[in-house]
Order: sequence, then structure tokens, then C-alpha cells
Amino acid sequence: MIQQLMATEEAQGERIDRFLSGQYEALSRSFLQKLLKNGDVLVNGSPVKASYTVTEGDDIVLNVPEALEPEIVPEDIPLSVLYEDQDVILVNKPKGMVVHPAAGHNTGTLVNALMYHCRGELSGINGVLRPGIVHRIDMDTTGVIVACKNDMAHAFLAAQLKEHTITRRYQAIVHGSFKEDEGTVDAPVGRHPQDRKKMCVNEKNGRNAVTHYRVLRRFEKFTHIECRLETGRTHQIRVHMAYLGHPLLGDAVYGPAKCLYRLKGQTLHAGILGFIHPRSREYVEFTAPLPEYFEKLLRTL
Repeated sequence: MIQQLMATEEAQGERIDRFLSGQYEALSRSFLQKLLKNGDVLVNGSPVKASYTVTEGDDIVLNVPEALEPEIVPEDIPLSVLYEDQDVILVNKPKGMVVHPAAGHNTGTLVNALMYHCRGELSGINGVLRPGIVHRIDMDTTGVIVACKNDMAHAFLAAQLKEHTITRRYQAIVHGSFKEDEGTVDAPVGRHPQDRKKMCVNEKNGRNAVTHYRVLRRFEKFTHIECRLETGRTHQIRVHMAYLGHPLLGDAVYGPAKCLYRLKGQTLHAGILGFIHPRSREYVEFTAPLPEYFEKLLRTL
């Protein structure tokens, strides 16, 4: 599958692997680096390395190869399917399920379950380990996630993801109380300079990240909020709320190491996902109900 674009003035001086990861958010940076290493990215007709510095006007062509048969074992894992048709499948992901195979998680992932459920009919744009996956949510985040069954649907949704036109609304419980009823965090998110497993607000090397939030209910020591993502950086809501001084309840990575309640990971739920359907070209929206643990916690608070 051939992708072609021309570098704009804003891209001047940026590493090509970083530039492309910003242009194609559905493709992981490691996957793009592999394309560069294999000579599948041409700039002005010639292959370049990942360290190549982009110049305004560069003619960039990506040759995204057809996916190999994924070396993933389909597993008969029950799925809570919210909607399914010939192009997309939307699932209410449970807490503790990893989205795609990675180090330490080769089985039991959403991809393993989708491979079984969809009988292998998943798009191959994002590589053999992430068939069908357009976007991700963290292992301990619950809620609605979409996967694509063909490359047409995947490319169509990826374009919306790039343009920030997909509706993504989350519910969270955070530490502390907000003075205001709503607000916006506009702060770039990137890798933590000292801890590569963490993200942080990184003015120097971060990527543009915007989170809108509003208070749903106040408790004595916590606040129930809704967050609307304008961008979708790794751990964005968790990082932005911690940056405000309101880390998510249960988030031992960005908040207190000790939790007052017996929680496994952050209290975060992807409640609403909306997009233009790749075939009907009509806006569709899907809702995943709050999980039982979240509802119980709200009652306790």
C-alpha cells in the first residue's frame, strides 16, 4: 500500500521517523523505523535512514507492505461486542486486558481474541502484531475500542485520528478537588527523560497534546470527571491530570504508590467513541457502560 505526502514548512528540520509518526498516528514509530530500515520510505526517490532530517518540499513515499500472516495464536476469549459489521468491530475492553501482543504479553490480548472472533479478517496496516488495531487504550483502562477488518476501513479511521475528528470521551476519578467546573490542558506529552517507561509533560521533545475536562461530581477527597481527548498521546489523560496535581485514583505510576482502595491500576474508562463510518460515511457513536468496580467505587465515595 503506497502512501505519499509532501513535507511542509512546519516539518523543516525534524527527524523523518518522528515526522512520519505524527502524520500517521495509526502506525507505531517502531513500525515506521522498520520501514525506513528496509528501504520502504523514499525521499525524493531515494531511501533514507530514520535519522534523516526533513526539508520543506521533500516528496515522501511510503511503501507499507502487505501484512504477513500474523504469528498470533487465535484464542477463544469472550468479548463484549458493542457493534460489528463487515468493516469494523467495537469491543468493551475489560480491565487487565492488553490490546496487542508485546513483551511479557504474548497471549490473552485483545488481538488474540479478535483473531479468533473475526477468523483472521483484520486489517494489516499496523503490522503483524497489531492487526486491525487503529488506536490503543492502556491495559488497566476499560471501555470502548474499535478494530478494523480491512485496510480501507483502517486507512479511513486513521485519517480521522490524524485530523483529531474522532470523538473520545473518558470518565475518571482523580485525587483532590477542582476549583473550576471545566477546563483544558494544552501541554505536550513525551517520554520521561529519566524513566523511559513513563511519559511526562515534555516541552522540549513532547508532541502536541490537548485534553478537555469537566467535573461530573465532587467528593470529599476525590472528583469524578469526564475527559474529552483532542489528541491521543500515550497515557495522555493520566499524565495531564497528574500535571494538574490531580492524578487518577489507583494510578501507581503517576500518582501515590499506595491506594486507599483495593484497585488494580488507574480508574479510567473509555465511555464514548464516535467517528464517520468508513462505508456509510455517516457519523456513528458507541457507548460502553461503566464497569462494576467503577460504579461500586462511586457508591463508596
